[in-house]
Amino acid sequence: MKQFVLMTFQLKKVNNLYKNNLLFVGFAFLCQIQASFSQVTLDANGPGNTYELITSVFAPGNGVSAVEAPDLYHPWAAGGNRHIAEVFDADLFRNVFEFYSHALLDNEPVDPTLTDRQRVEIKTYAASPDNLKGTVGENIIYKWSFKLPVGFQPSSNFTHIHQIKAVDGDDGNPLFTLTPRFGTPNKLELIYVENSTSGTNKVCIVELLPFLGNWVDAEERIKVGSNGIYSIILKKHSDGTVLMSYTNTNIATIRPDNTFIRPKWGIYRSILDIGNLRDEAVRFSGFSIQEVATLNTNSNNIGENEINISNPINENLELSEIILKNYNKLQLFDISGKKILELNGLNNKIDLSNLNSGIYLIQLYNDNMKSKPIKIIKK
Repeated sequence: MKQFVLMTFQLKKVNNLYKNNLLFVGFAFLCQIQASFSQVTLDANGPGNTYELITSVFAPGNGVSAVEAPDLYHPWAAGGNRHIAEVFDADLFRNVFEFYSHALLDNEPVDPTLTDRQRVEIKTYAASPDNLKGTVGENIIYKWSFKLPVGFQPSSNFTHIHQIKAVDGDDGNPLFTLTPRFGTPNKLELIYVENSTSGTNKVCIVELLPFLGNWVDAEERIKVGSNGIYSIILKKHSDGTVLMSYTNTNIATIRPDNTFIRPKWGIYRSILDIGNLRDEAVRFSGFSIQEVATLNTNSNNIGENEINISNPINENLELSEIILKNYNKLQLFDISGKKILELNGLNNKIDLSNLNSGIYLIQLYNDNMKSKPIKIIKK
């Protein structure tokens, strides 16, 4: 009997040890997963050592700067001989990065023989840690905020403020760029270049004016692959108004001979039409690069449950605050598909008292973005 009790006690000890080991291994595995999908952030912390701060986050420990700026060719005394500074922003009430570009003085720092362009940008690149480079199969979320000044003057050729670049092989053109463009009126373009022979595809174009003088929050989601996913949304920081939105769930986000993709932010512009340009100071804040296990692009769109309209309606169609923030145009169709009403500029109540009883469909718009058709029932 004593021997049986002793054996039972020993078995319990073994089982408890096994359970403890399982718990330890499970905890370690979870920690490893969290470490694998960590988030890297870059925030301004006050004047001084700005380039060093940027490099310590985007390319730590390799002795090469993550900043591309024309300091050696244009020592700018007012900026402490540097083209990026950290300044206090009264709207965000925190320090931010301010990028300076001088139309008549700055040049191309990477290849000074190119006299038709100028840049001041920050980047990740080959020497950056692996979790800051996008390789095939990875899912990446980029977040940042930016503010273009009132009166910002883009080039008619190109003025990139953000790029997703391919590295090695076919890497001459960026895959994706956010490009303000001079015109009547000025525009902001989302440009996609699949490869060196595909040509340029402007997949989304909106007016630039709503961006000027306002902080804009950007979120970009990429699944890296030949049949990848690309999604971007730009929202006005003050009220969440969507200024640009684009999603493609079957798009090449890396070229076959590329090793990885990487982001760049700043001002990279042509100076061929220098008469349309001026000295600029563009602000950036809150850079974030995050690798995730799965990519949910629905978070870059307004949920269908957020644009529901109460039915049936009597005299007035009532629009929710979320609709008013994110859409500025409405079209109303009868059940046969005939358009019977179009409104540019929306109010919380729309008079539909003159409509006959029946079923109608509503489509909401904000520049290139539109909702799914919404059914309403008029009593």
